[in-house]
Amino acid sequence: MGEVKEPLVEARLPTKYGAFRIIAFPGDNSDKENLALVMGKVEGEMLIRIHSECFTGDVLHSMRCDCGEQLDLAMKKIAEEGKGIIIYLRQEGRGIGLVNKLRAYNLQDDGMDTVEANIALGFNAEMRRYGEAVEILKSLDIKKIKLMTNNPAKVEDLEKAGFEVKQIGHSTEPNEENKDYLRTKASKMNHKLEIGD
Repeated sequence: MGEVKEPLVEARLPTKYGAFRIIAFPGDNSDKENLALVMGKVEGEMLIRIHSECFTGDVLHSMRCDCGEQLDLAMKKIAEEGKGIIIYLRQEGRGIGLVNKLRAYNLQDDGMDTVEANIALGFNAEMRRYGEAVEILKSLDIKKIKLMTNNPAKVEDLEKAGFEVKQIGHSTEPNEENKDYLRTKASKMNHKLEIGD
């Protein structure tokens, strides 16, 4: 962990939140490149979101999770600040892949929570890793980070890698479909979340 990766390609990406630069970096798998969405000048303390791919949430707007809403919120906050970076890691379904995530959905519909479902499928509760985010941040010469996350593990990983990190809460409004999922993240994964009844 910590090797600096060279970008593969960079392009202009206009969005409803404003103009970003999108930069592709090599991933673990040759057809799963990781991405950085960069707005504004990269200097000083940067507003950062490390976001793991969630096809169902990011693209299909699934209400089973808060992923798509968190991605939109990060883009909005960066636009308001005028600069920032989203690191988009291609580790779908907490690292178990899309097909296994859909299998986990079925187990959750039968009464398991997200942690129990992953374990029942033969995986650890959390398979995501943030080493590639560290490599991208080093490639972009980032040292001070305002990290938009509710997950203390991300903060710890970045601090261990030598970054100066300030955690910024990144919560969205719960809905009836994702309340139990969010409660599990808070109770079993130590995410800093407050979920009402």
